[in-house]
Amino acid sequence: MYAYGDCHVCGGRVREKRIKQEFWIKGKLVVVEDVPAGVCVTCGEKVVRAAIGRQIATLLGDSRHLRRARTMTVPVIKFEVQVA
Repeated sequence: MYAYGDCHVCGGRVREKRIKQEFWIKGKLVVVEDVPAGVCVTCGEKVVRAAIGRQIATLLGDSRHLRRARTMTVPVIKFEVQVA
């Protein structure tokens, strides 16, 4: 278990969890699952270690992983301002 220290946003306690991390690559959403990250129990801020960030960059840079990945459908809703 890595010691992340206190949250740099609110000073709360940071606990290691497995998260889903989203990335936009060439206009497409890519989700990486089971990423070990520190998550603040107070405000929810997330941080990953540098080594994990490098591994994610390598994973996303390898097109073989993207071709083999399962896909999901995501609804997209356009925001429209309503004037009163």
